Amino acid sequence: MSRRLLVLGGGTGGTLAANRLRRSFSPDELEITVVDTDDRHLYQPGLLFVPFGLARPNDLVRSRAAQLRRGIVFHQSGVEQVDLDAEKVVLADGSTFGYDVLLVATGATLVPEETEGLTGAGWGEKAHTFYSPDGAPRLAEALRGFEGGRLVVNVVDMPIKCPVAPLEFSFLADWFFHKGGLRKKVEITYVTPLDGAFTKATCNRELSGLLAEKGIELVTEFNTGEVDGSAGRLVSYDGREVPFDLAVVVPLHGGAPYVSRSTGLGDELGFVPTDEATLQSKVRDNVFVIGDAADLRASKAGSVAHFEGEVLVHNIERFLAGEPLDARFDGHTNCFIESGFGKALLIDYNYDVEPVPGRFPRRIGLPLLRESRLNHLGKLAFQSLYWHVLLPGRDLPMLSGGMPVEGKRLDALAPKTT
Repeated sequence: MSRRLLVLGGGTGGTLAANRLRRSFSPDELEITVVDTDDRHLYQPGLLFVPFGLARPNDLVRSRAAQLRRGIVFHQSGVEQVDLDAEKVVLADGSTFGYDVLLVATGATLVPEETEGLTGAGWGEKAHTFYSPDGAPRLAEALRGFEGGRLVVNVVDMPIKCPVAPLEFSFLADWFFHKGGLRKKVEITYVTPLDGAFTKATCNRELSGLLAEKGIELVTEFNTGEVDGSAGRLVSYDGREVPFDLAVVVPLHGGAPYVSRSTGLGDELGFVPTDEATLQSKVRDNVFVIGDAADLRASKAGSVAHFEGEVLVHNIERFLAGEPLDARFDGHTNCFIESGFGKALLIDYNYDVEPVPGRFPRRIGLPLLRESRLNHLGKLAFQSLYWHVLLPGRDLPMLSGGMPVEGKRLDALAPKTT
């Protein structure tokens, strides 16, 4: 009798994991069912380019079912709740699925309603987001009609999907208004709850320098309590204000709503407590987690789900065989950072090693922590790799789950002496 793997979420992590496991097990050995609320798989990194007319929303979407290998069942429905004790999932359409192994891959969701005023007056007019398929085209219209004033890019709180995307938006806005001849009429301000442009020290120095070089003001440790669209101002919990004529806001993120409805499954934010090395949940041995749905300290970025996939699949195989989990995820994260004018940076790091200069993935490769045309082309090329290599669960040449050390200048992490 075959065992049952139920995958909640047909996004990046759920799709690549299901496809990898289908290659490892025949349908007679393991039934694989993927559940998602719709049949629209979105290439989320592409949303960054929509406001600037560099991508069209419809070109970023494909059928979820079409991305799955033959022998994987796709069931379209939302999830109502997970019953960990009964090992079953109740779906919004009234159906119930039992499982032997559950994989939670439902990612992170935007919760703008948690910030006072954000969805009130001015939302979709003076305040926008590019983090959703609906928001990005509206922001494109707003940018086309913007004739000058104060543009504010605001991260409400962490964690968020793709932590570098708001910085990328700021850099591209600088390019966009230069191109349109309006840059001298636009003040750009980047507002973050962090104490710097980015969480990693070496990377923070580079990105803060780029912001200054491009004339983008940086406001740090700003914890947004209210977005007043009528008056055009951000208000922090400590009473500070940042005025705006146009705001680009990255709202609070949380786990999928069903996680909070499922007793014992998630934390206070709706993310699933997960062993950061094995990717096995801390709530039940037969529950695993991949991607943004986990509470890991790794970045909530698409590359993380890819690097997790190899470890996750191996450990699920070991679990099904009744063997100890021996694969370890090291927190490997890889991000292209679009910086405008046809250039980008690349950072590569893990739990223990911060972004450093050098080359990736080997001594001859893409430059790290440095703007280059080559990195920009790499970011553009990644969309094709996403659909044809990453989602099908194939291995990328020279890129396994673990972070490569060759080519990195690890000496850059050493404290400077005077």
